[in-house]
Amino acid sequence: PAGVHPAHGACGGPGVPTHPHGAAVALGWLTFRRFQEVTLTHLRGIASNYNVSYNVDVRFRSLAEESQAVALAVNQSQAAVQGDLAHLRARMRKMERKSRKADSRLRALDLALGEKSEPRARERKVQKDALQDTLARLSDLVHRQGARLAALEGRLHMATLGAVAPAPVPGPGLAQPDRPRLGSPKLQRGRQALGAAPEPGSAAQDSAQGTRGRPASGGHQTLNGAATAPPARTPERPGETCPAGPVLVFPNASTENVVPLGPGFPTALRALSFCSWVRTASGRLGTLLSYTTEDNDNKLVLHGRDSLAPGSIHFVIGDPAFRELPLQLLLDGRWHHVCVLWTSVQGRYWLHVDRRLVAAGSHFREGYEIPPGGSLVLGQEQDSVGGGFDSSEAFVGSVSGVAIWDRALVPGEVASLAAGRELPTGAILTLANATRVGGFVQRANCTCLELCP
Repeated sequence: PAGVHPAHGACGGPGVPTHPHGAAVALGWLTFRRFQEVTLTHLRGIASNYNVSYNVDVRFRSLAEESQAVALAVNQSQAAVQGDLAHLRARMRKMERKSRKADSRLRALDLALGEKSEPRARERKVQKDALQDTLARLSDLVHRQGARLAALEGRLHMATLGAVAPAPVPGPGLAQPDRPRLGSPKLQRGRQALGAAPEPGSAAQDSAQGTRGRPASGGHQTLNGAATAPPARTPERPGETCPAGPVLVFPNASTENVVPLGPGFPTALRALSFCSWVRTASGRLGTLLSYTTEDNDNKLVLHGRDSLAPGSIHFVIGDPAFRELPLQLLLDGRWHHVCVLWTSVQGRYWLHVDRRLVAAGSHFREGYEIPPGGSLVLGQEQDSVGGGFDSSEAFVGSVSGVAIWDRALVPGEVASLAAGRELPTGAILTLANATRVGGFVQRANCTCLELCP
């Protein structure tokens, strides 16, 4: 009959009526099921793609973290390499400076040998030697008489205090000096000889000639065959001469142990005197004084690192020129008074230890001028202005009474200093000019140096 769907008729059996819209409902149901399947498939694809995207994101984050770790390690390695390179460059610069110094010394030696090989230079040398020998004999006489007079004055001074100084035991071939009375003609002549000594900076004073000698028997140093006065004994008992004043103690070889003296030399120096009480605390002397300018890190140095013999010290003026001075007496751990004098007139220099003239010479930086405006320090050797310190060049010990003059002191002034009296006039730098005390250096005030710890 009309309006009956065959399927529904089949399902419902013959004669069972069906819904007139059953076909449309069935078609809608099938469409819904297909849409559902398509939607489910699409959702599954989205889920699969999400999982892949999530895995990729996790991988990217892991790679980013690994990249950051690698970058950090590279930065650390680069910083370490840069530090090593900086240290290597500093050592290379120092080696270059030392190489330049060695080259300069070789050139100076070649120049000196070349001048000596020229006939004209030999003729001039003969003429100059004759004149210098004459001047040297006069200068040596002045220094010996001055040292002997200073020793006699010291004995007289101790005698007035009730202390009797032991007489020196003369060595073989050395005559025992007389002990003149205060008003004796011999002492008066000695005083006149000292008073007639040339003023510092004069031609006679600056041209004094002497050669360093070996210790003669009896413990005396000889210059040109003549024995000088015995060294003054360091004070040990009340009533004896007892130097006092501020003391700087350098306890170890730290590169921070440095004492600058400012503002350096105010004017150029054509003569110089450096005096100080010194007590060493090690088997070497180290650096007592270092003066550096922008163009030369060794304009003026007193140091014992590179000396050939233990206890010797290099006296450098305008590197590469230097002289080796004997200071073995300073290695006994006791206080000693040291004075180093120099003048550019004929390049004369003298070394006094405990009132005693132990070395002298000439032709050392003749006509030279130490320029002003540099950096002056105690206790370290500068490889650059105010820096470049090396612990192997440090001074270990104590110093007191440090003073510098722009002239060469006469023997009487040196003896007065060694006796603990007032400083001679005209000192341009003393410990009062110390701008700071660096590192482990200690400052102390002692009523007597022998009582200082």
